[in-house]
Amino acid sequence: MRIGAHLPLAVLGDARPTSEDLQVYTRTANDLGYTMLAANDHLIWGKPWLDGPTTLASVISAAGDMTLATSITLPVVRHPVVVAKMLTTLASLSVGRVVGGLGPGSSRADYEAVGIPFEERWARFDEALRTVRALVRGEPTSPGTYYGNEARLNPIPARHLEIWFASWGSDRRLAAMAEVADGWFASGYNATPHQYEESRARLDGHLHSAGRAPGVFPDAVATMWLFVTESRREAEHVRDDVLAPTLGRDPAQLAHLPIGSAQHCSEALAAYAAAGAREVLLWPIRDGLHQLERGMQVASSL
Repeated sequence: MRIGAHLPLAVLGDARPTSEDLQVYTRTANDLGYTMLAANDHLIWGKPWLDGPTTLASVISAAGDMTLATSITLPVVRHPVVVAKMLTTLASLSVGRVVGGLGPGSSRADYEAVGIPFEERWARFDEALRTVRALVRGEPTSPGTYYGNEARLNPIPARHLEIWFASWGSDRRLAAMAEVADGWFASGYNATPHQYEESRARLDGHLHSAGRAPGVFPDAVATMWLFVTESRREAEHVRDDVLAPTLGRDPAQLAHLPIGSAQHCSEALAAYAAAGAREVLLWPIRDGLHQLERGMQVASSL
């Protein structure tokens, strides 16, 4: 199982990161052997939040050959042509591969901020997805219900730009993913190892039905919040008083995450590896550089 890292976009106890902090964080992740660098996407969140795509672009020079990923970005909120242009630019500038993870998002606040009805997110997303997929491949778009103008982008990167879907396990979405997606982003804090394994099994069935080989279809478990500490009190504080209220979750729903002792974190990651996860993207809740080191130490023991 490969290990990737999220950029520390959210302020969860540390000071808001500077440009230099983000460069150091990215170089550290690269030096430690993290394989993917990911940025989530919100306009409005419960804590101060840096823009994901902008921040990801700002650290390209420090990322080396790490895969850059949006995990996920919101083509309905941002507009699919804008998202496609962002992804093709990232792919043109980066050394490593680029994965464009797309989803409708689950935050009503993001939709309210841009004046788009939250109830229309899935209908709009299905059309936006087709638009993004066409544009990043250099193909013209076709008029639809929500995005009616024809467009074609230039330049188009020579390397294939992968378009992954995000899904918490809806069978309808897993089936749609099997038809056209290049990979799957599962949600770490919304899916236990067992839930991931069950969803992956259903996805594999849909891939078979679509005539595609499950064995070469990649996935990554994203937003895997991390905090390694031998202090039980500190671990409970970070999980129960910092993370759970921010996410709107009962702390018990987050017990499967790698928050706690090195042994607990190792067991938490091992459970995903045993369930078949191809990659896990760790997000240090605070003390990012130290936690990147601890996270890789824990992962190396698997």
